[in-house]
Amino acid sequence: MRLRLLLLLAVCGAAAGAAVRTLSLRGRWRIRSGNGSLELPGDVPGCVHTALLQQNLIQDPYYRFNDLNYRWISLDNWTYSKEFKIPFDISKWQKVNLIFEGVDTVTKVLLNDVTIGETDNMFKRYSFDVTSVVRDVNSIELRFQSPVLYAAQQSKAHTRYEVPPDCPPVVQKGECHVNFIRKEQCSFGWDWGPSFPTQGIWKDVRVEAYNFCQLNYFTFSPIYDARAQEWNLEIESSFDVVSSKPVYGHVMVALPKLQTQQTQGIELQPGERVVELFVKINKNISVETWWPHGHGNQTGYNMTILFELEEGLSIEKSAKVYFRTVELIEEPIKGSPGLSFYFKINGLPIFLKGSNWIPADSFQDRVTSDLLRLLLQSAVDANMNTLRVWGGGVYEQDKFYELCDELGIMVWQDFMFACALYPAGQGFVDSVREEVAYQVRRLKSHPSIITWSGNNENEAALMMNWYGIHISDLPTYINDYVTLYVKNIREIVLTADKTRPFITSSPTNGAESVAEGWVSHNPYDKHFGDVHFYDYISDCWNWKIFPKARFVSEYGYQSWPSFSTLEKISSEEDWSYGSRFSLHRQHHADGNTEMLLQAGLHFKLPQSKDPLRSFKDTIYLTQVMQAQCVKTQTEFYRRSRSQVVQGEGHTMGALYWQLNDIWQAPSWASLEYGGKWKMLHYFARHFFAPLLPVGFENQDVFFIYGVSDLRSDCNVTLTVRLHTWSSLEPLCSRRTRRLVMKAGKATLLYEEPVPRLLKTCGKCTRQRCVVSFHLSAAGQLLSPTNYHFLSSLKEAVGLHKAHITAVISQRGDTFVFDLETSAVAPFVWLDVGSIPGRFSDNGFLMTGKTRTVLFYPWKPTSKSELERSFQVTSLTDIY
Repeated sequence: MRLRLLLLLAVCGAAAGAAVRTLSLRGRWRIRSGNGSLELPGDVPGCVHTALLQQNLIQDPYYRFNDLNYRWISLDNWTYSKEFKIPFDISKWQKVNLIFEGVDTVTKVLLNDVTIGETDNMFKRYSFDVTSVVRDVNSIELRFQSPVLYAAQQSKAHTRYEVPPDCPPVVQKGECHVNFIRKEQCSFGWDWGPSFPTQGIWKDVRVEAYNFCQLNYFTFSPIYDARAQEWNLEIESSFDVVSSKPVYGHVMVALPKLQTQQTQGIELQPGERVVELFVKINKNISVETWWPHGHGNQTGYNMTILFELEEGLSIEKSAKVYFRTVELIEEPIKGSPGLSFYFKINGLPIFLKGSNWIPADSFQDRVTSDLLRLLLQSAVDANMNTLRVWGGGVYEQDKFYELCDELGIMVWQDFMFACALYPAGQGFVDSVREEVAYQVRRLKSHPSIITWSGNNENEAALMMNWYGIHISDLPTYINDYVTLYVKNIREIVLTADKTRPFITSSPTNGAESVAEGWVSHNPYDKHFGDVHFYDYISDCWNWKIFPKARFVSEYGYQSWPSFSTLEKISSEEDWSYGSRFSLHRQHHADGNTEMLLQAGLHFKLPQSKDPLRSFKDTIYLTQVMQAQCVKTQTEFYRRSRSQVVQGEGHTMGALYWQLNDIWQAPSWASLEYGGKWKMLHYFARHFFAPLLPVGFENQDVFFIYGVSDLRSDCNVTLTVRLHTWSSLEPLCSRRTRRLVMKAGKATLLYEEPVPRLLKTCGKCTRQRCVVSFHLSAAGQLLSPTNYHFLSSLKEAVGLHKAHITAVISQRGDTFVFDLETSAVAPFVWLDVGSIPGRFSDNGFLMTGKTRTVLFYPWKPTSKSELERSFQVTSLTDIY
């Protein structure tokens, strides 16, 4: 009995004669410190830190230096306890389970003073049989062990050989041995986040009582039979049969809109039993597939599953089913060594454009559905179609993946291993196996997830010898690597999910790494797989420093968040770039210096003698630098999709590091903590546009490529304008004849030597002029207006101080900002402080006298509030 489909799980439903009774233990618990000196109420789901904060026993953990001040919280052993009454006659139920959807992390669990089990993995679901222990009135207790002390103990007990790294770099101010605990890895500190090793019950907890049998879960996957050209559904259901004899019945699966219904008899033997069903979708009905954002609709179909069993037991479940196929294409490329590396969705090659996702908060109970929607909608609004859920965080909550399904965001899903070697002892591996099996079962029904990846950067860490391993010890660590990611994780994934590819690591050489025994001598080979690339010293305006790789899954530059974001968690003495606070908040070695070095290559650094003004100007300039650097790099990758030069190119993915922030600090993010857009995010909305003209120079020749993500060819006109820094009127404007841009390609549209362009447009010079260009058809703009700087802006001649004014009006729920400038203004930045919302455009080059920009508030606000908060900055203000 088999069946295949695509969404999520469930627990038992209602029935004649009550199939199952459930008591949620969410809500208020008691929390006690290790020596009993501190006792307080706390919410479940939740953690000790947020409980202490809610009772005003600590300040905001993110305030100033509190990540260090509150280290004592994670070093203590806390206890959660609760008394509860069962609101039904417990004696009438054959089986009673206590279920934890998530415990963070190491505990001993007691019910009525009887130890019923232990937990040691944040990413597993735990179910304890408490039938013989539960009473009408109960006391439950979870005795937590400090994750920091537990990790140290586990590391110390691993005596045969070291498993590096022992500790994070000192600049990260973190805790040691995080690779020895199955917990959110970045909670021990990272180069963009604080160290807050939390303790608590972070997901749902409940008591379930049942007779006869119980549906533990169901999950499903759609399988496309290419030969028969038809869809099938594979459904897996798990039952716990407590009856002493077999249970008989039937199951009916229905998808009304697809006119598909199938009924099948089932027989359940006593014990844990898995029922697999195979349903053929009506071949006469056209199935609409799920498409990524920008490529089609996210069509789903309602499905119901009804189990009719003996004893009048009826269990009904419903889910939304999405149909899509995904293939990872690794095949020879004409005229190039190596292999391609790109994804096909429903048979269509798609360029993956987006970013990397990290946990949205150090305290998961603060990550609400509204916050997830805000952040994910911001990704879609910036024309992204992909997010990589990075392997040092958490497997995200169900709502995250539901939103990705709904919004058309493809998810590259890492397993939670990052930047470390890991022990491969039997106990550790067994825990990981249970973790992976559970997470794949929980998540595989989501169409948004297009690939599983075993870890973040661990193949590179091993083979590039990040940790100074002696060559004679390398086989031991390679064996551990293969044991964990190949013989265990890969084996489980491929058995449980046949609908999407598995990649052992990121970066990896893909098929080449496999051929080399699962680890490649050079995991950064540009002819295979994906690469990560960071270079903060070389000039980011020089596109030749970037790798012309098959796929780039990490790259980026840091910037500081806005002053309005920092102001909430700092004091006046902190408001300078060289303050103790600014150094403390920077967790990347020399990061603050590197930002100024990169900015100083092309911009004059702030000169104000007012410390606060200088700090705000420096924040602004780091955001300008970050946005321009990532723009240059991303546009290089997008135009490289159709090119193979000296064996390199055919680039089919650009995921910059990183989308979101975990706290208020300098980082690589384009969204600040809480969701405010940095300049980079506004730039991303342009450089990820479906149609984009990309300009660059090579050997004094200026080229413009047209990049298309569209599914059909289109006719366009390219307009190229030359502007002087000293005038609000363009020096000259040229329009090409009608050009054809090929679907899914990068097409050369324009080529001219720079000296000739400057001469024929009015004898301009590089330092005095800037080029802008856009695509149109029938007078309608088809692309963002892009630009190309002919010289560094610190060498620009003719730039005058721009006085920019704004008249604000309201149009429904949207606000209109009518801008007027006295001079050409580069990188115009509109800011309304802490008023939540985003502009239609920001950080732009203002070459005309007027411009209209819209503001979309995320919460109700008023024209007067906006007028009070509004500030505008351009590059000319800091010069």
